[in-house]
Amino acid sequence: MASFLLEVGTEELPASFVDEALNQWRSRIPKSLADHSLAPETIEYYGTPRRLAILLKGLPLQQPDQTEEVKGPPAQAAFKDGQPTKAAAGFAQKQGVSLDAFEIRPTEKGDFVFIRKVIQGRPIAQILSELVPNWIMELEGKRLMRWGDGEIRFSRPIRWLVALLDDAVLPIAIVSNSIHVESDRASQGHRVLHPASVSIPNAESYSAVLQSAFVEVDPEQRQITIKQQVQAAAAQIGGVATIAPSLLREVTNLVEYPSAVVGKFDAEFLELPSEVITTEMESHQRYFPVRKSENSADLLPYFITASNGDPAKSKIIAAGNERVIRARLSDGKFFFDADRAHSLETYLPKLETVTFQQDLGSVRTKVDRIVSIADLISNQLHITGDSHAQIRRAALLCKADLVTQMVGEFPELQGVMGQKYALASQEPEAVATAIFEHYLPKGAGDTLPQTQAGQVVGLSDRLDTLVSIFGLGLVPTGSSDPFALRRAANAVINITWASNLSLNLHQLLEQVVSSFAANYAPVMKLSFSELLQQLKDFFLQRIHTLLREDQTIDYDLVNAVIGENDPEYAERALSNLLDVRDRAHFLQTIRNDGRLATIYETVNRASRLAAQGNLDTRSLDPAAVVNIKLFQKSSEQAFYEALAHLQGQTNYSQLVESLSKIAPAVSHFFDGADSVLVMDSDPAIKQNRLNLLGVLRNHARVLADFGAIVKS
Repeated sequence: MASFLLEVGTEELPASFVDEALNQWRSRIPKSLADHSLAPETIEYYGTPRRLAILLKGLPLQQPDQTEEVKGPPAQAAFKDGQPTKAAAGFAQKQGVSLDAFEIRPTEKGDFVFIRKVIQGRPIAQILSELVPNWIMELEGKRLMRWGDGEIRFSRPIRWLVALLDDAVLPIAIVSNSIHVESDRASQGHRVLHPASVSIPNAESYSAVLQSAFVEVDPEQRQITIKQQVQAAAAQIGGVATIAPSLLREVTNLVEYPSAVVGKFDAEFLELPSEVITTEMESHQRYFPVRKSENSADLLPYFITASNGDPAKSKIIAAGNERVIRARLSDGKFFFDADRAHSLETYLPKLETVTFQQDLGSVRTKVDRIVSIADLISNQLHITGDSHAQIRRAALLCKADLVTQMVGEFPELQGVMGQKYALASQEPEAVATAIFEHYLPKGAGDTLPQTQAGQVVGLSDRLDTLVSIFGLGLVPTGSSDPFALRRAANAVINITWASNLSLNLHQLLEQVVSSFAANYAPVMKLSFSELLQQLKDFFLQRIHTLLREDQTIDYDLVNAVIGENDPEYAERALSNLLDVRDRAHFLQTIRNDGRLATIYETVNRASRLAAQGNLDTRSLDPAAVVNIKLFQKSSEQAFYEALAHLQGQTNYSQLVESLSKIAPAVSHFFDGADSVLVMDSDPAIKQNRLNLLGVLRNHARVLADFGAIVKS
């Protein structure tokens, strides 16, 4: 068995590319090897700002031999009078076998010649020499660059290659015009702490050799080291470090030999909102803030950075970082004081200078649409009085902070500063909170708005965006979704579900689309009905995805509550988002506990036959659609009486229990001693029996479309 090391040495890579590249290798390299019948015992993936590397252990020295079966010419063409023809000789020569290797086998098209030949496995070195250049050059990423006058594209210029099969250099070259990089055993140590090159004697010594040159090649180990060092440094100054996972991952890919450095800033800056200080540190400087205690949001006038420099120069490094943060926080204080000199409402006219979308006007115009939609939602939810007034006020002011100096400098603070400035302007706390919350959730797994005003304004903002952008014909396609419309629709559904809002989305979409069509007809790319249908279909897709992936409901049960190409179920799902969620979970529950199986056959058999009748799907009263005078068998009367007990069920559990109880009567109707032929020659009797089955089907449809459910 052999080990193979590949290291691609580069100029400093973007932190995001390191993870992206290693993830691509994790998915591609094992498959690439498997395609050549190779499976190493382990694959280790390494990455730093200056290198990407893999170490394959337990590789066979040679590809295993392969047996291949090849179909040749028809036997009739290969042999004539028992003697091989030119066709047989040509096939044997092409395949490199003798005529003795021929096997005659019957097929659907007659007898054919077959051969079995053994393809000898190739040496591992030969295969790797072919695969490795593709592993490198097929890496994808944002803003790949060219250098020199070559056509090679990579995230940053490639400066060296290490390729070792055990202790031997495997010849690999990256060549394009003036670019010529050949593999060797020479790597580079830390740029500051070990500027000289290092020689790697064999593949498995890679990590140890680089550690001796002050490079930790394992990103997971670097991350652990950084976290431990930052926590220890915070404890030494009497605080607790705030270590955001995303920042920790980014910093991990910015350093090769981390050392925690503590910096200090003037305590007067603590008068700024903590969100401003934290955003400045994390987003702009990649510093870790320090809080007073684990459960406190109050900051200490310190920060910690993971340096990639010489630990002996920590004081100099800290002083440089302190100068930078002092300047940035000074700017923040100036913006904060200048913004608070005016009430939040006075910023509304400036929103007219900010374009939301070329054909849709300014953000100020969007705000007016948000207020209108908030009124529609408030009416649906019966929100009146002060609560409604607070919702309207929050909707009016929800975008005002976009034109403040602070948000202009730190866009990620939108909503956060709106809340701060609203409170400073003496707005009610409910209004200020809603301004912040209406942006929630900002992504998958994020917190949802907790207040009624925040929920309504957040729904209004997203519905306006969805209707407006769809109205311009800018529908998401494939992975392209520049306006984040899928995320917006997901948020509408998740907020409604989490807050148990009795929202009729079907009616709301009709109202918002109607208003949009009245005011933006010149730029609309779709008719009213087309736009409404596209939006309904889009929301149904999102409901399906959220139930299936986030709520882990079986796919067929999701289809059963949404309906497969069934307008009734589609309208019902959009008209009552809480009900479609509850029905999906209820179906999953009765599948898991076995109750679904007890009614499945009964309902499905009845539904299949009922489809051949003409009864609508809404009739539930057997007395209204069934003529008892047409009964010919006692089983019909028993079925009818059992149906009567289905009337007035108050919840889905009772419905399922009643459907279970009716099963014997239905079974007797079909198969008992007094069974009937549903498709009777008399049309009136036939329709009467189909109506019995139709009423049963309709009661089951109150819960779900059982035709979409797959039998367990």
